[in-house]
Amino acid sequence: EPVFQEGETLQYKLRYGFITAAEATIKVTNSDLVFDNKPTYKLTVDAQTSGTFDVFYKIRDHYDSYIDKKDLLPYFYQENIREASYKRQDKARFNQDAKKIVSNRGNFNTPTNQTFDLVSAYYFARSLDISKLKVGDSFKLNYFLQDEVSALEIEYVGKETIKSKLGNIRCLKFSPSIKPGRIFKKDSRLYLWVTDDGNRVPVKAQVEILVGAVTMELKSAAGLKYALAKE
Repeated sequence: EPVFQEGETLQYKLRYGFITAAEATIKVTNSDLVFDNKPTYKLTVDAQTSGTFDVFYKIRDHYDSYIDKKDLLPYFYQENIREASYKRQDKARFNQDAKKIVSNRGNFNTPTNQTFDLVSAYYFARSLDISKLKVGDSFKLNYFLQDEVSALEIEYVGKETIKSKLGNIRCLKFSPSIKPGRIFKKDSRLYLWVTDDGNRVPVKAQVEILVGAVTMELKSAAGLKYALAKE
């Protein structure tokens, strides 16, 4: 049973230090596309830089994921990346039963019959039953990105109340694994706070990068299935 519904729209802002660097909108709509005779939801993410960041390094990223309405597994994913002079378009078709992904970058085998793109992984993780998780417990999701299947490990850290634009919200705190690289420190940890209610909506995320920290905060939420866990 998904914790989200058609019409859910979440808006986020991304801050670098005190400066708003980017904004993103994530929404769920009904899709007319049918895969393997199954109806689908369309998940859409739009992200763009704002303010001075938009002048120096313009980003216009668009992502679509089509997922099964019952088991929430993805059938089809596409992304259109425009970041300064860099442009990329990728498409991927997931065949979960055959453990295969066919994309414009080639054919890939997957370790299980549950592999996600990053957008569908986010919605699937929200809908998992985490009522029995204890602090320190973790779970894994396999995801496909560009030309590689990787495992995302998510650790449950505990409960916290977060101040947000929408008020003080009771949250569950998680730490998803990240790959150290060009922007993350070796010992960087990504923290994610999701509402401690039926929605499991991410309210805040924070990660240290090589210089400073990046914070994502929920600006607005519409079309939620349940009431928010406000204090």
